[in-house]
Formats: sequence, C-alpha cells, structure tokens
Amino acid sequence: MKYLKLLYVQVLIGILAGILAGYLFPSFAHSAQLISDTFINMIRMVIAPVIFFTIVSGIAGAGNLKNAGRIGGKALIYFEIVTTTALIIGLVVANLFKPGVGVAFNNIQPEKAVQIAQQAKDLNWGEFFTHIVPSNIVESFAKGDILQVLFFSILFAIGLKWMGNQGTTLLQSFEKINTVLFNILKIVMTLSPIGAFGGMAYTIGKFGFGSLALLGNLLLTFYVTCLLFVFVVLNLIARFYRFSLWKLLVYILDEILIVLGSSSSEVVLPSVMKKLQDAGCDKEVVCLIIPTGYSFNLDGTTIYLSLSIIFLSQVFGIELSLSQQLSIIGILLLTSKGAAGVTGSGFIVLASTLTAVKIIPIEGLALLIGVDRFMSSGRSIINFIGNSVAAVVIAKSENAIDEELYQRVVVMGLQKEL
Repeated sequence: MKYLKLLYVQVLIGILAGILAGYLFPSFAHSAQLISDTFINMIRMVIAPVIFFTIVSGIAGAGNLKNAGRIGGKALIYFEIVTTTALIIGLVVANLFKPGVGVAFNNIQPEKAVQIAQQAKDLNWGEFFTHIVPSNIVESFAKGDILQVLFFSILFAIGLKWMGNQGTTLLQSFEKINTVLFNILKIVMTLSPIGAFGGMAYTIGKFGFGSLALLGNLLLTFYVTCLLFVFVVLNLIARFYRFSLWKLLVYILDEILIVLGSSSSEVVLPSVMKKLQDAGCDKEVVCLIIPTGYSFNLDGTTIYLSLSIIFLSQVFGIELSLSQQLSIIGILLLTSKGAAGVTGSGFIVLASTLTAVKIIPIEGLALLIGVDRFMSSGRSIINFIGNSVAAVVIAKSENAIDEELYQRVVVMGLQKEL
C-alpha cells in the first residue's frame, strides 16, 4: 500500500481510470474536459509569476550578465541543432514507413479543416520575433505569454543587478515570494491524478478508439519516431555529457505521466524547474533554458509536423522531390518555433505550414482531427523530455551543476529534503 502514496502511481491510476470511464461512459467527456481544464488552469495561474521571480532571483542573485548571455546563446544553438535533427528524423521515417499510402480520404470533417485553415491564415510567422517584446507586460502576465514574461524578467533582473547592494532587500523578498508560489504548486500537484483522469476520460470519451484504428499506421509511425528520437538522439547526447537518460526519466516520471494525462507540457513547467534545481542544476541555467525551450526546443512538435506533412502528401499521391522536402524543412524551422507548449497548438502550426507550402491540399487536415489529441500527448511528452535534457546538458557544459547532489538525487534516487 505504500506505493499508493507515490504521486506517479496515483497519476497512473488516474490515467487508467480515465481511459475506462471515457470508454464506458462517452457522455462523460464534457464533464471530464471541465475537470482537466480546471486542473490545467490551476497550474497556469502560477506559471508566469514563477518564471518571473525565478529568473530574477537566478540572474540577479547568483550569476553575472556575461554568463547569462553565454548560456542563452549556447542554448539557442543547441535548440536549433536538436530540433533540426528531429525534423529530419520525422521526414526520413515517414518516407521509409509510408503511413499515408493506402489511406482513403473519406469519412472526414472538411468544414472543420477549413475553420482551422482560416485560423492559420491569421498567424503571421514573420512577426514571431517582434512578438517577444511585450507592449503591455501586465497583459503578458494575464495571458501567461511565456516568451514575453521571459524577456521582461531578464531585463528586470539586469536592472536589479545594476542596483548592487541596494537591490538586496527586494531580491530577498522575491525569493520569499517564489517559495510561497512553489508551496502553492505543491498543493496543486496533489490534484494531478484527478487532472490526469479528466484529461484521459475526455480524450477517449470524445474521440474513442475508432479513430485509432482508422489511422493506426500513422500513430504507430509517430510513436516509433518519438522513441527513436529519445532513445537514440537524446540518449547519445546524454552519453556524450556523461549522465544517464534513464535515470533522468525516472526522476521526472511524475511530470511525464501528468503530461500524458493532460496532453500539455506547460502544466509541469514550474515543477520541473524546481526538480532540476533540487538535483543540483544551477538556478540561472534552469530558469533560462526551460522557459526558452518551451518556444524554441519543441522536439515532439517538429517530429509531428514533418511526419504529418509527408503523411498527407502520401494520402494525396503527391511525390515530393528532395528539394521540396528540404524547402519544407526550412519552413518548419520557422513555423515550429511559434508553437507554444499548449494543447492543440501543433495542429494550428501544421495548418500554417501547409498554407505556406501550397503543395498539399489544406483539406487533408480533416484526416488528422480524430487522432490529433492522441498525438498531442506524445509530442508534449517529447517536448518536455527534450527540454529537461537540454537543461542538464547546458548545466554540464557550463560546469554549473553540483555533481555530488545530482548523483545523490537523480542517480541514487535519494530525494532532497525540503
């Protein structure tokens, strides 16, 4: 019975119960969605302030500005290399397994596809970088815009750093406020099994297992690709930097299961930041890498985008040349950066990419509507794992990690006493 006290066991039970409830009582889907959305909102209410206070105390309290600039530059280079690798893997696997060959373009919802395509037309990816600078920081906090909050937090930390000793009192107050926020988070996380139950019951109740059977080959190809990326690419990176990917995955297992149930990596952002700091990763590194990675290091989303485009080209019998596929990679390198870690955003980005490519009929999106939710969970998990690995990698490369603490907490599994 002692295992029932473990959060990941409780979340796993919630997921299994949600699958059963969704299958037996499909009409429960609406109520289940309310449960899931309420839990996600409880997490989102602390994300923006946690990012702000953590980044300010991390940069102004511990590091220097040159270190922050170097860490940020190194992170962006790492993100670009890894996400490009993810894109290429998605294209290669899709061309090898050909999940779209033989799929009939029928029993679809073309009106839904048109609606999504219209949403995509409203997106201007050329303005993505100018969007980083907020015109109203209060609005940014209210909307939970991670990139804008991150930008403002870095500037605030620099301003506080320039105050020298005069800013010490304010910095101490910020650290106390941050402690309160993480205490709130601990309370909310105890409800994560209920949130996972609601998320899974909604998914199964609304979409059912029938959609899985219809496009099972696509789903299988997607998850095989994700596993290849994690246990080949990320595992090789982990080996190069001399840490165990398996041990890290076990350490963040609670969060992985919560992402699986809620289908959003955003809900565990504050939690994983705290966990990585508890494992010895420098606060300055964690508070820069994790929030930034949620817009620039979406490995699962990039795999989904490249795989889906090739899938749809195969459904319509469109042969894409090597130059066309390279062009798609170039477009995806831009559009994939605009997908935040929010449920369903990858689907809008896919629509935007198809609009830019102008080779594949946008109506093909209708084929993916039924299974998008099932792939959303997968890409959110890969996004989350990729960012967790990135934080450890950058910390290792900067010698900004307490190796003894990391070994004790992550490798030996001895949790730090709080």
